[in-house]
Amino acid sequence: MKAGDTAAGEMDAGEIARMCAEAIWADDAASRNLGMQLISVEPGRAIVAMTVTDTMVNGHSVCHGGYIFTLADSAMAFASNTRNRPALAQHCSITFLSPGKRGDRLVAKAAERQLAGRSGLYDVTVTRDDGAVIAEFRGHTRIVEGILLPDPKA
Repeated sequence: MKAGDTAAGEMDAGEIARMCAEAIWADDAASRNLGMQLISVEPGRAIVAMTVTDTMVNGHSVCHGGYIFTLADSAMAFASNTRNRPALAQHCSITFLSPGKRGDRLVAKAAERQLAGRSGLYDVTVTRDDGAVIAEFRGHTRIVEGILLPDPKA
């Protein structure tokens, strides 16, 4: 077998990532109730989208930053939980660059920058559908005990 090949009955890393995302999504009432959509997931990466609703707009008629942060945090959660090892946010920061407005579809693209031992570093860019950058988010994660999938080969 060559590097990257899988033996019969074994799943590849992409399949494991998708199964982990499905397991997390099933219990993620916060993301689902905000109308988020999981667009794609692969090892160390995820794309999550959300449309700004009337209830997400603040007194300045723009999307409240907490909702944008939550979208970015959810994208990081899916990206950091792709290897059947549960990871939680440890520290996050966000820089808001442009406002999201009522009706905007926001897309958060999370990418793993470093995974060393139990510590991960992720960058998330939040854009509007037209490509305008709304925010840049950086998050640190910590892998905790346990597994997401009881038997990833099942």
